[in-house]
Amino acid sequence: MVTDIVFTRKKIECKNEALKRSVLKTISWRVIGTLDTILIAYLITGTINHALSIGGIELVSKMILYFFHERSWNKIKWGKN
Repeated sequence: MVTDIVFTRKKIECKNEALKRSVLKTISWRVIGTLDTILIAYLITGTINHALSIGGIELVSKMILYFFHERSWNKIKWGKN
C-alpha cells in the first residue's frame, strides 16, 4: 500500500474512524506503553510493587489522554485526502 502511494502517486481515501476502532487502538497502545513503563520503573526502583503501582496509574491516565487526543485529531481535515 505504501509503495503504491509512493511510486504510482495513488491517492487513498481517508475516512473518519469509528469510535470502536479508536477505543481498541487506545487499549492496545496503552498495553504496550504500560509494559514499557513497568519495566522502566522496575529498573529504577528495583521493586515490582512500585513498578506495578506506577504502571497502573500511568495506564489509566494515559489511556484517557490518548483517547481524547485521537478523537480530536480525527476531526482535523489537514493531511486527509
